[in-house]
Amino acid sequence: MNVAIPTEDKQMQAIVEKVRSGERLIREDGEFLYRSDDLLTIGQLANEVNLRKNGRKVYFIENMSLYFTNVCEAHCAFCNFRKDEGQEGAYTLSGPEMIAYVEQHIHPDVREFHIVGGHNPHVPFQYYVDSLKALNERFPEVALKAYTAAEIDFFSRISGLSYKEVLEELIAAGLQSLTGGGAEILSDEYRKKMRVDKADVSQYLEVHRTAHNLGLRTHTTMLYGSVEKTEDRINHMLQIRDLQDETNGFQVFIPLSMQPISPKASIRRRNSAFDDLKAIAISRLMLDNFQHIKAYFINIGTQLTQVALTMGASDVHGTMVKERISHAAGALTPEGITREDLIWLIKGAGRIPVERDTFYNEVKVFE
Repeated sequence: MNVAIPTEDKQMQAIVEKVRSGERLIREDGEFLYRSDDLLTIGQLANEVNLRKNGRKVYFIENMSLYFTNVCEAHCAFCNFRKDEGQEGAYTLSGPEMIAYVEQHIHPDVREFHIVGGHNPHVPFQYYVDSLKALNERFPEVALKAYTAAEIDFFSRISGLSYKEVLEELIAAGLQSLTGGGAEILSDEYRKKMRVDKADVSQYLEVHRTAHNLGLRTHTTMLYGSVEKTEDRINHMLQIRDLQDETNGFQVFIPLSMQPISPKASIRRRNSAFDDLKAIAISRLMLDNFQHIKAYFINIGTQLTQVALTMGASDVHGTMVKERISHAAGALTPEGITREDLIWLIKGAGRIPVERDTFYNEVKVFE
């Protein structure tokens, strides 16, 4: 039985009582938690919530990251992955080239392709459809979790199709779930400051709403640690929570720690471990209608991920063969991790590793 560390702060105690009675936290509660330096109480409360929802199980998947193209019309301030057409390092792979890449790197236990990339205006929407179709025909046993809401909005613009029509074409080609990227911070002011040249707040939410109404289960993220205020983070969570109340289509919330452009960036250019753990714990407390909060080891590292498993996280993502986007932005972690190391990571935090599929169906429990 976990017992929250006694606190004399009346507002914190009120939040403790709310959480334990199952009462939903409000905006002011979230903002208070971000102002508080009582990480132990916040983390322990989040741990209690997670144990109620998931017990001691922590989920992972054998997955592989794929990027069809890094050519992108957007110039988001935080991105170091994108290239212009013709720039050194720019690429757009054909279906056969992507198949050849996968055959070179895949192993038999991979259950999911995690597919994102640039908004390349030099190829038609059909290119993105055919890319999924080629993978689905060659690897029918591997689930296609593909494209961000921002990419779906981009596809709509270049094709003249509605979000629903775009998604229906992709589903026919094999799409099974949307990735969570493109959310960044759901604030128009933030998006203007950070030159987020892609789907705005309402468009991001509408794509996911449309996907949920078509029966897709999707993921959603929050990229924190740049110019946003903590109030913006809470507002981001509340907008996601409202949509989840409406559709119940999100599977997991993924706080993403902003990475500096250079791997050699000083410690002052990176989020603190304190802030990373707060992001996990507070999202677990605020997002009461989400089953899972993910600790993304690519951004926060494996050891901090272990600590996060006692502060509200119930998912550690997956093997992530050849991750590129966070590493292009300065992530110091490995580009992937073995299944054995993921199991060790979870067991090392005193939790039970569970291999899952894309939809959180349990494949194997490692007691």
